[in-house]
Amino acid sequence: MKNTRHFVIDFDSTFTQVEALDVLGEISLAEHEEKEERLKELENLTNSGMAGDLSFRESLEKRLALLNAEEKHLGKLVDRLKSKISTSFIRNKEFFDEYHENIYIISNGFKEFIVPIVTELGVKEEHVFANTFRYDENGKIIGFDQDNVLSSNNGKVEMLKSMDLQGDVYVIGDGYTDYEIKAAGLANKFYAFTENVERHNVLDKADHITPSLDEFLYLHKMNKAISYPKNRIKVLLLEGIHEDAEKILKNEGYNVSTYSGALDEEELSEMIKDISVLGIRSKTRLTKKVLENANRLIAVGAFCIGTNQIDLQECVRRGIAVFNAPFSNTRSVVELAIGEIIFLMRGLPDRISEMHRGTWNKSASGSNEIRGKKLGIVGYGNIGAQLSVLAEAIGLDVYYYDLMEKLALGNATKCSSLEELLKKADIVSLHVDGRKENQNLIGEKEFALMKDNAIFLNLSRGHVVDIAALKRNMESGKIKGAGVDVFPQEPKSNQEPFESELRGLPNLIMTPHIGGSTQEAQVNIGNFVPGKIIEYINTGSTTNSVDFPNLQLPILENAHRLIHIHHNRPGIIAHINNVLSQHDCNIVGQYLKTNEQIGYVITDIDKAYNEEVIREMKTIEGTIRFRVLY
Repeated sequence: MKNTRHFVIDFDSTFTQVEALDVLGEISLAEHEEKEERLKELENLTNSGMAGDLSFRESLEKRLALLNAEEKHLGKLVDRLKSKISTSFIRNKEFFDEYHENIYIISNGFKEFIVPIVTELGVKEEHVFANTFRYDENGKIIGFDQDNVLSSNNGKVEMLKSMDLQGDVYVIGDGYTDYEIKAAGLANKFYAFTENVERHNVLDKADHITPSLDEFLYLHKMNKAISYPKNRIKVLLLEGIHEDAEKILKNEGYNVSTYSGALDEEELSEMIKDISVLGIRSKTRLTKKVLENANRLIAVGAFCIGTNQIDLQECVRRGIAVFNAPFSNTRSVVELAIGEIIFLMRGLPDRISEMHRGTWNKSASGSNEIRGKKLGIVGYGNIGAQLSVLAEAIGLDVYYYDLMEKLALGNATKCSSLEELLKKADIVSLHVDGRKENQNLIGEKEFALMKDNAIFLNLSRGHVVDIAALKRNMESGKIKGAGVDVFPQEPKSNQEPFESELRGLPNLIMTPHIGGSTQEAQVNIGNFVPGKIIEYINTGSTTNSVDFPNLQLPILENAHRLIHIHHNRPGIIAHINNVLSQHDCNIVGQYLKTNEQIGYVITDIDKAYNEEVIREMKTIEGTIRFRVLY
């Protein structure tokens, strides 16, 4: 049967995430005084055999001699291996169910533990070809059946020859012995499986590198568990985003690359061309020009609070969802603000500088407690509100002003205007967002309204303060002290010099945009943002998106999910349902949300549908982006 396809799959490090004999060693040597040394030697022998640097039979004999294993240990081994089946294999059980007549496990391992594992996913026991153990009268493993071709060099090749499979043969494995099948002319292609381990001399021999079973099934148009292999989703993380984010995205199966600094417009325009997910912090500018080159971009993660560095309008127009971390570094910014208020009220920046120069200036002049002073908070969002609570707890009287109606926390007093707040406050702290309307929110006029000897903090956005005006008011003594964490122009990386006309001013704390840069905040952000991106890619949910309508979706079960992003205009939902009706698609569930610019429609339909539906959905007038999940 010329068109029959046969799938030959390795066991160790392919069907399972581990080498079974290594795990058996952990069990059998648990109480052995040479446990660590033997396990290390066992690992080295395994790698040497898999890489082709050591004859297989020699490797096997030496490993069994080290194991000190008994038949009674095999039950524990099977239990452990059941929890170590490769993730993409479990996800694609439907493949094993559908093609069980043509799937073969050919392994240099042992049937005693392979059969109980692979039959869990539907592989036929008679399709398992592997070695068998030999035991002594006490059940100790003393060797293997040496007449079995799989116990010798080139064993897999000899086994395939004896099987005489008719049709196309595809080999999936991670070792040199798997490549030998293709090299002997017994397989059409060898797919190097890298979900669990990468052996570079094996990768060089492969017809295709397969980071998961999803990739193999996608290539052969057999994918049914997921619509697109995750290893094909390229992620670029810039600006030293916390390693937890990289780990989470890699564990999900994405192809992740990182860059420690920011990229300018030209650099990012070039690098973003084949990127599906981009992660940035505050320095990278995601402009319209950059987005014009981002043909594959589906999601952006802002690993910070603000998103003013992102052209959100252009992202919406192109159907790109943007997620940020609105709460993750709130506490860090608030603690810095509290610390700076105390430092500046005491005049500590100058005292510290004098001490470093050898000057002893013990004096209470210009040094004040913060208790009873009036703190004016401009912007009563997540950070401003939490600052309000902490500030009141240590004795400050809190006033706040916000454009939006915000409920006062504790005993805070709302001001009806910015002018009212500036006139009342002894300390002014800015916590506004980066919208264009906030450009030079605080300038000469606003400084003039403040009390003499006021303390001023800007831990929000660099462009909201007229820097020249701040300098003049500090030099005149109108502003007693200031804390500035953000600047209109900031270096792209730690290697670039920092320039500012504020440098050298007295009682001034300048920090390099580190308000949210604590280990705790970076861990929080590094865990929060990837979760939202993964949820969006996997389910279509847009919870916490800053540019898409927020839609929380149920888990997809036994259906296909059609995701349609379109310009918000009348009639499109009717058009979508008309297409589905014409093709007799049964709608399991449908969800719609809109904002001023776009409509976001999620339709779950029965698995059986005409492929023409997809083509017609994509051509509906007003469509921005369409994708299918299953």
